[in-house]
Amino acid sequence: MSKIMLVEDNELNRDMLSRRLTRKGYEVVLAFDGAEALFRVAEIEPSLILMDLELPKIDGWETTRRLKTDPATAAIPIIALSAHAMTSHRDQALAAGCDDFDTKPVELPRLLAKIEALLE
Repeated sequence: MSKIMLVEDNELNRDMLSRRLTRKGYEVVLAFDGAEALFRVAEIEPSLILMDLELPKIDGWETTRRLKTDPATAAIPIIALSAHAMTSHRDQALAAGCDDFDTKPVELPRLLAKIEALLE
């Protein structure tokens, strides 16, 4: 079973997405902001990270940059999640090191296809 770290500060989004991913067979571990994600990533050892971009303390762009510049976490695939569907958000997320980008509200089949592609 693959372990996914979901970094999301919105409780409704976090609960809905974690339940849906758990039903699909993933182990989901939560982090509520970028600082917590950076602190817990070594203990969690996720196979993939779903990263909200607009987070308190340390935003998703900076959290991703730090994870991708650390040799211990650089290989972990990261999918950015954003309520903003603008091309500039996608471009900024990819420039920060995200491996893919998806919009909220999440369309589960589309997100699952991206997750599965990155975990192969």
